[in-house]
Amino acid sequence: MTWPQFLNPMIAIIAAAVAIPLLVLLYFLKLRRQERVISSTILWRKAIQDLQVNAPFQKLRRNLLLFLQLLLLILLALALSRPVVQHTPGAGQVSVILIDHSASMSAKDVNGKSRLEEAKRQATDLVNSMRRGSQAMVIAFDETAQTVESFTTDTAALRRAIDSIEPTDRNTRLKLAFTLADAQLAFIPEQNRPNVAPPDVWLYSDGRVQDNTEELTLRGNLKYVKIGADDSTNIAIVALSARRNFEKPTEVQVFSRLANYGPQFVNTDVQLSINGKMAKIASVQLPPERWHDPEWKKQHAQEIPPNYETRNSVEFTIDLPDAAVLTLEQLYKDDVLAADNTAQIIVPPARQLRMMMVTEGNYFLRRAIGALPLKDCQIIKPSDYEGKIPENMDLILFDRYQPKQLPAAGSFIYFAAVPPDSKLKAIEKDGNVVMLSSPEVTDWYREHPILEGVSMRAINILETMQLDVPLEAQVLVGSSRGPLIVLYREPRRTHLVVGFDVLQSDWAIPPRQSLPVFLFQTLRFMALSSQVNVRESLSPGDAPTIERALLNRVDPNLAQVKLSGPINRVLPIRPESDLVLPSLDRVGLYTLDPPIPGAEQLAVNLLSERESNIAPVATPPGQAGEVVTPASGKARLELWWWIVAAAALPLLLIEWLVYTRRVHL
Repeated sequence: MTWPQFLNPMIAIIAAAVAIPLLVLLYFLKLRRQERVISSTILWRKAIQDLQVNAPFQKLRRNLLLFLQLLLLILLALALSRPVVQHTPGAGQVSVILIDHSASMSAKDVNGKSRLEEAKRQATDLVNSMRRGSQAMVIAFDETAQTVESFTTDTAALRRAIDSIEPTDRNTRLKLAFTLADAQLAFIPEQNRPNVAPPDVWLYSDGRVQDNTEELTLRGNLKYVKIGADDSTNIAIVALSARRNFEKPTEVQVFSRLANYGPQFVNTDVQLSINGKMAKIASVQLPPERWHDPEWKKQHAQEIPPNYETRNSVEFTIDLPDAAVLTLEQLYKDDVLAADNTAQIIVPPARQLRMMMVTEGNYFLRRAIGALPLKDCQIIKPSDYEGKIPENMDLILFDRYQPKQLPAAGSFIYFAAVPPDSKLKAIEKDGNVVMLSSPEVTDWYREHPILEGVSMRAINILETMQLDVPLEAQVLVGSSRGPLIVLYREPRRTHLVVGFDVLQSDWAIPPRQSLPVFLFQTLRFMALSSQVNVRESLSPGDAPTIERALLNRVDPNLAQVKLSGPINRVLPIRPESDLVLPSLDRVGLYTLDPPIPGAEQLAVNLLSERESNIAPVATPPGQAGEVVTPASGKARLELWWWIVAAAALPLLLIEWLVYTRRVHL
């Protein structure tokens, strides 16, 4: 509770300045009586005494009525000034406490403390205000939700539960928290009775949720406690990628984009480090993201300087033959959220690609593949392939041969063949594949990386397979008779099917000799899609799985793995089972001991524009409920009604009793 403030002080002062002097003046006035002729004055001595003084005013005497009336006027003037106090509303009979501990709640813009610390403080104050017999529960949420303390009347247990909530760097979703709250309320018998007021649901958050408004439903009365300052500055890395040059494997290109979620234009530097050592620096010029909002522009167009320049992305090219951890860091210091200031990416050592071609013999394909920048290209016959399926190839090409089985993961090209056991099939009739004669190319996906700069218009094809293409597949080249080239992805495999035989076309014959370009771009595209260049970073909350085959490479009898980084844990390994890592809730670099091939190190980055935009939302999520408090953490209570009801009316009754008693006496 704070000291009272007055909304209309001048009106009260004017009213008091007029009413109080008038009341006092009435008590100064002297009673004037009319003269009357009577026969004797013996019985009228009092009247004679009054007539002896003809002055209009008399001396002010002590008078209880005057004191009561003055006090009444003062109270009415005080009520007219509309005094208010800021207070924290107390808990009701049943309360649900929802505390947001997602990434944006780690912003330190509340008197040097994080938003989560402030939310926990206010939630603790709410618990302290609980009356005897009241009960509450605590739910912590980010993109998931968990019950920290079930319904209880034990305030000490509730305070311990609130203190135990730790920050995460995950995104924010509120639907699961609302669903969990409704499920817990179903176990309270009183809440299932008719005509019972719904419970209070206290939401301590900055409102930065990713749910659709239609998804958010709640049985209780939502009381949204907005946490965070509206004018805080946050410069965030919102995108990061790296790739090796296909033709120069030792050259790595790094690209990043930044965003400014503060109120002012910012110039800052971005630093690239290799294994912790600074390598390069670039500058960025970041206007506030709100300047791009059309609604904001309508109201604040005068705040945008004319002809400002924007440079919100950086690109570095470095020579990196060995494996390395690349760290990108924005160097602006007046920033309240640290989780999105740094992002990391793991680059495996440079290597050329390994390829296998399974064929009975094809001069044109062998000549085209011979021109590709490959470390190794094995050419084997179908009978040799089925004898031993390779697991270490980046790309396998099947020429006029459908394999019986494939490696568990990889990229595959088929000429006049289709993948085994796949939704992408060749249509058969009487046990034979249906062939379509003389297809004419009608269109192709010119912007696709595989076909960029490749003209398919004048290619003559003798016949092609009739393909049954699933809806999720992508037709790259179409013809008058059906699809010719189809790209199809499965969870761990990428298939590119060419429905015709190169030997039954003039694709590889001058002047239409675009087959080598097609294969070169296919190799580059499918190598990138199989992630041979860089190791993709993870998002906060991911729980990656390491396959048993990778564990067996280290030790078939491996019993445990040590996880180190922002989260430290020893992970037991079950026999013949994959290893599932725990949720990596904090950003940073994680390492495994012993190192697992392909997962020696894991980078977790917060690349979320929604979480990095830390401006608190003014309205309750879902547009339903009550905003309990502004940024100060208090609600306003007007006192004028209490002054009138608890002071002025009783005083008026006392004044009436005093006056009545005097008149009767």
